[in-house]
Amino acid sequence: MAGDPSRGPWADRAAALYDVGYARHYRDHDAELLPTPSNQGLIDWLGETCDRFDRSIDVLDLGCGTGRYFWGLRRVRTLVGLDASEAMLVEARHPVHQDRVTAESVTLVNGDLMLHEFAAATFDLVYSIGVLAEHVPLDAGVIARVRRWLRPGGRFAFTTVHPSSSSVTRTWPRRAAEWALPMLPDRLSRPLHHRLVDRGRYADERWLTEQLAGGFVIESLTRFQTDVHLHGLCVARKEGR
Repeated sequence: MAGDPSRGPWADRAAALYDVGYARHYRDHDAELLPTPSNQGLIDWLGETCDRFDRSIDVLDLGCGTGRYFWGLRRVRTLVGLDASEAMLVEARHPVHQDRVTAESVTLVNGDLMLHEFAAATFDLVYSIGVLAEHVPLDAGVIARVRRWLRPGGRFAFTTVHPSSSSVTRTWPRRAAEWALPMLPDRLSRPLHHRLVDRGRYADERWLTEQLAGGFVIESLTRFQTDVHLHGLCVARKEGR
Protein backbone atom coordinates (compact mmCIF):
# COMPACT_ATOMS: atom_id res chain seq x y z
CA MET A 1 0.00 0.00 0.00
CA ALA A 2 1.06 3.61 -0.44
CA GLY A 3 3.27 4.84 2.35
CA ASP A 4 4.67 1.38 3.07
CA PRO A 5 8.44 1.84 3.63
CA SER A 6 9.09 -1.47 1.85
CA ARG A 7 7.51 -0.09 -1.33
CA GLY A 8 8.39 2.89 -3.49
CA PRO A 9 6.40 4.91 -6.03
CA TRP A 10 7.20 2.60 -8.95
CA ALA A 11 5.86 -0.42 -7.07
CA ASP A 12 2.79 1.48 -5.87
CA ARG A 13 2.04 2.47 -9.44
CA ALA A 14 2.42 -1.09 -10.72
CA ALA A 15 0.25 -2.53 -7.96
CA ALA A 16 -2.49 0.02 -8.69
CA LEU A 17 -2.37 -0.62 -12.45
CA TYR A 18 -2.21 -4.40 -12.30
CA ASP A 19 -5.28 -4.97 -10.15
CA VAL A 20 -7.39 -8.13 -10.12
CA GLY A 21 -9.29 -7.33 -13.31
CA TYR A 22 -6.20 -6.29 -15.25
CA ALA A 23 -4.24 -9.31 -14.03
CA ARG A 24 -6.97 -11.68 -15.20
CA HIS A 25 -7.02 -10.03 -18.63
CA TYR A 26 -3.21 -10.11 -18.78
CA ARG A 27 -3.18 -13.82 -17.97
CA ASP A 28 -5.73 -14.52 -20.71
CA HIS A 29 -3.52 -12.60 -23.14
CA ASP A 30 -0.56 -14.87 -22.28
CA ALA A 31 -2.27 -17.73 -24.12
CA GLU A 32 -3.10 -15.50 -27.09
CA LEU A 33 0.57 -14.51 -27.45
CA LEU A 34 1.90 -18.07 -27.56
CA PRO A 35 1.91 -18.44 -31.37
CA THR A 36 3.36 -14.99 -32.11
CA PRO A 37 6.94 -14.79 -33.45
CA SER A 38 7.97 -12.13 -30.92
CA ASN A 39 6.83 -14.21 -27.94
CA GLN A 40 8.57 -17.30 -29.27
CA GLY A 41 11.69 -15.22 -29.89
CA LEU A 42 11.80 -14.20 -26.24
CA ILE A 43 11.23 -17.78 -25.11
CA ASP A 44 14.09 -18.97 -27.35
CA TRP A 45 16.36 -16.19 -26.06
CA LEU A 46 15.63 -17.13 -22.47
CA GLY A 47 16.25 -20.82 -23.07
CA GLU A 48 19.51 -20.08 -24.88
CA THR A 49 20.59 -17.92 -21.93
CA CYS A 50 20.00 -20.87 -19.58
CA ASP A 51 22.09 -23.03 -21.90
CA ARG A 52 25.11 -20.81 -21.25
CA PHE A 53 25.41 -22.60 -17.91
CA ASP A 54 26.82 -26.12 -17.63
CA ARG A 55 24.85 -26.97 -14.48
CA SER A 56 21.45 -26.64 -12.85
CA ILE A 57 20.79 -23.04 -11.85
CA ASP A 58 18.91 -20.89 -9.34
CA VAL A 59 16.92 -18.15 -11.06
CA LEU A 60 15.18 -14.88 -10.19
CA ASP A 61 12.50 -13.43 -12.47
CA LEU A 62 12.51 -9.71 -11.70
CA GLY A 63 8.97 -8.45 -12.31
CA CYS A 64 7.56 -11.87 -13.15
CA GLY A 65 3.94 -10.77 -13.60
CA THR A 66 1.76 -13.77 -14.46
CA GLY A 67 4.77 -16.04 -15.00
CA ARG A 68 4.49 -15.65 -18.77
CA TYR A 69 8.05 -16.82 -19.39
CA PHE A 70 8.48 -19.49 -16.70
CA TRP A 71 8.07 -22.27 -19.24
CA GLY A 72 10.99 -21.01 -21.33
CA LEU A 73 13.55 -21.71 -18.61
CA ARG A 74 15.70 -24.83 -18.77
CA ARG A 75 17.64 -26.83 -16.16
CA VAL A 76 16.38 -24.69 -13.26
CA ARG A 77 16.67 -25.92 -9.69
CA THR A 78 14.88 -23.05 -7.93
CA LEU A 79 12.87 -20.22 -9.47
CA VAL A 80 11.83 -17.09 -7.57
CA GLY A 81 9.31 -14.70 -9.12
CA LEU A 82 9.25 -11.17 -7.68
CA ASP A 83 6.45 -8.75 -8.54
CA ALA A 84 4.87 -5.63 -7.06
CA SER A 85 1.32 -6.77 -7.86
CA GLU A 86 -0.23 -9.42 -5.64
CA ALA A 87 -2.99 -9.86 -8.23
CA MET A 88 -0.44 -10.76 -10.90
CA LEU A 89 1.20 -13.26 -8.56
CA VAL A 90 -2.16 -14.95 -7.99
CA GLU A 91 -2.25 -15.58 -11.74
CA ALA A 92 1.39 -16.71 -11.73
CA ARG A 93 0.40 -19.67 -9.55
CA HIS A 94 -1.08 -21.14 -12.74
CA PRO A 95 1.09 -19.72 -15.54
CA VAL A 96 0.69 -20.34 -19.23
CA HIS A 97 2.10 -23.74 -20.25
CA GLN A 98 2.27 -24.73 -16.59
CA ASP A 99 2.83 -28.33 -17.69
CA ARG A 100 6.10 -27.24 -19.33
CA VAL A 101 7.54 -25.41 -16.32
CA THR A 102 10.49 -27.61 -15.34
CA ALA A 103 11.84 -25.70 -12.32
CA GLU A 104 12.13 -28.04 -9.35
CA SER A 105 10.59 -25.40 -7.08
CA VAL A 106 8.85 -22.06 -7.66
CA THR A 107 8.50 -19.32 -5.03
CA LEU A 108 6.46 -16.16 -5.64
CA VAL A 109 7.33 -12.98 -3.71
CA ASN A 110 5.31 -9.77 -3.51
CA GLY A 111 7.83 -6.93 -3.34
CA ASP A 112 9.37 -3.83 -4.87
CA LEU A 113 12.37 -4.67 -7.04
CA MET A 114 13.88 -1.29 -6.15
CA LEU A 115 13.80 -2.03 -2.41
CA HIS A 116 13.36 -5.76 -1.81
CA GLU A 117 16.49 -7.59 -0.69
CA PHE A 118 17.79 -11.08 -1.32
CA ALA A 119 20.88 -12.55 0.28
CA ALA A 120 24.13 -11.99 -1.59
CA ALA A 121 25.16 -14.65 -4.11
CA THR A 122 21.73 -16.33 -4.14
CA PHE A 123 21.18 -16.69 -7.89
CA ASP A 124 22.98 -17.88 -11.01
CA LEU A 125 20.62 -16.02 -13.35
CA VAL A 126 18.52 -12.90 -12.85
CA TYR A 127 16.27 -12.11 -15.80
CA SER A 128 13.68 -9.43 -16.45
CA ILE A 129 11.41 -9.11 -19.49
CA GLY A 130 9.27 -6.05 -20.14
CA VAL A 131 10.07 -4.27 -16.87
CA LEU A 132 13.43 -2.47 -16.77
CA ALA A 133 13.76 0.74 -18.79
CA GLU A 134 10.05 0.35 -19.43
CA HIS A 135 8.12 0.39 -16.15
CA VAL A 136 11.04 1.21 -13.84
CA PRO A 137 14.36 2.94 -14.61
CA LEU A 138 17.40 0.81 -15.31
CA ASP A 139 20.18 2.60 -13.49
CA ALA A 140 23.35 1.96 -11.51
CA GLY A 141 21.37 1.26 -8.34
CA VAL A 142 19.34 -1.55 -9.89
CA ILE A 143 22.42 -3.01 -11.56
CA ALA A 144 24.37 -2.98 -8.29
CA ARG A 145 21.53 -4.82 -6.53
CA VAL A 146 21.38 -7.50 -9.21
CA ARG A 147 25.15 -7.91 -9.14
CA ARG A 148 25.06 -8.42 -5.37
CA TRP A 149 22.42 -11.13 -5.70
CA LEU A 150 24.36 -13.03 -8.37
CA ARG A 151 27.00 -15.64 -7.72
CA PRO A 152 30.42 -15.27 -9.37
CA GLY A 153 29.98 -15.84 -13.08
CA GLY A 154 26.22 -15.35 -12.80
CA ARG A 155 24.27 -13.67 -15.57
CA PHE A 156 21.85 -10.77 -15.84
CA ALA A 157 19.51 -11.09 -18.84
CA PHE A 158 16.97 -8.38 -19.54
CA THR A 159 15.00 -6.40 -22.08
CA THR A 160 14.70 -2.63 -22.32
CA VAL A 161 12.75 -0.18 -24.43
CA HIS A 162 15.15 1.43 -26.91
CA PRO A 163 14.84 5.23 -27.19
CA SER A 164 14.51 4.82 -30.98
CA SER A 165 11.34 2.78 -30.52
CA SER A 166 8.31 4.12 -32.39
CA SER A 167 6.47 3.92 -29.05
CA VAL A 168 8.64 6.79 -27.73
CA THR A 169 7.11 10.16 -28.58
CA ARG A 170 9.22 11.78 -31.32
CA THR A 171 9.17 15.43 -30.28
CA TRP A 172 11.15 17.98 -32.29
CA PRO A 173 13.58 18.59 -29.40
CA ARG A 174 14.21 14.83 -29.20
CA ARG A 175 14.80 14.60 -32.95
CA ALA A 176 17.18 17.57 -32.85
CA ALA A 177 19.08 16.10 -29.90
CA GLU A 178 19.46 12.74 -31.66
CA TRP A 179 20.75 14.50 -34.75
CA ALA A 180 23.28 16.56 -32.78
CA LEU A 181 24.49 13.83 -30.46
CA PRO A 182 27.08 12.15 -32.75
CA MET A 183 28.73 15.49 -33.52
CA LEU A 184 29.27 16.64 -29.93
CA PRO A 185 32.35 16.06 -27.78
CA ASP A 186 31.90 13.63 -24.89
CA ARG A 187 31.58 16.33 -22.22
CA LEU A 188 28.54 17.71 -24.06
CA SER A 189 27.12 14.52 -25.56
CA ARG A 190 27.06 12.63 -22.27
CA PRO A 191 24.54 14.84 -20.40
CA LEU A 192 22.45 15.17 -23.56
CA HIS A 193 22.41 11.42 -24.01
CA HIS A 194 21.37 10.94 -20.37
CA ARG A 195 18.43 13.23 -21.03
CA LEU A 196 17.45 11.29 -24.15
CA VAL A 197 17.28 8.01 -22.24
CA ASP A 198 15.64 9.86 -19.33
CA ARG A 199 18.31 8.47 -17.00
CA GLY A 200 17.26 4.90 -17.54
CA ARG A 201 13.56 5.17 -18.40
CA TYR A 202 14.75 4.00 -21.82
CA ALA A 203 18.06 2.32 -22.62
CA ASP A 204 20.23 2.12 -25.72
CA GLU A 205 23.56 0.43 -26.33
CA ARG A 206 25.55 3.38 -25.02
CA TRP A 207 23.57 3.60 -21.77
CA LEU A 208 23.85 -0.12 -21.12
CA THR A 209 27.57 -0.16 -21.84
CA GLU A 210 28.13 2.72 -19.42
CA GLN A 211 25.93 1.35 -16.64
CA LEU A 212 27.23 -2.23 -16.79
CA ALA A 213 30.91 -1.26 -17.00
CA GLY A 214 33.06 -2.31 -14.07
CA GLY A 215 30.72 -4.99 -12.79
CA PHE A 216 29.58 -6.97 -15.81
CA VAL A 217 30.89 -8.18 -19.15
CA ILE A 218 28.29 -7.87 -21.89
CA GLU A 219 28.01 -11.22 -23.67
CA SER A 220 25.30 -10.22 -26.12
CA LEU A 221 23.41 -7.04 -26.91
CA THR A 222 20.92 -6.94 -29.78
CA ARG A 223 17.73 -5.18 -30.83
CA PHE A 224 14.39 -6.95 -30.93
CA GLN A 225 11.10 -5.68 -32.37
CA THR A 226 7.73 -6.63 -30.90
CA ASP A 227 4.32 -5.33 -31.89
CA VAL A 228 4.66 -2.63 -29.22
CA HIS A 229 8.31 -1.60 -28.80
CA LEU A 230 11.79 -1.77 -30.22
CA HIS A 231 13.63 -3.53 -27.42
CA GLY A 232 17.21 -4.12 -26.44
CA LEU A 233 18.07 -7.71 -25.44
CA CYS A 234 21.10 -7.92 -23.19
CA VAL A 235 22.92 -10.75 -21.46
CA ALA A 236 25.75 -9.70 -19.14
CA ARG A 237 28.03 -11.87 -17.00
CA LYS A 238 29.11 -10.84 -13.51
CA GLU A 239 32.80 -10.06 -13.20
CA GLY A 240 34.82 -10.89 -10.10
CA ARG A 241 33.41 -12.06 -6.82
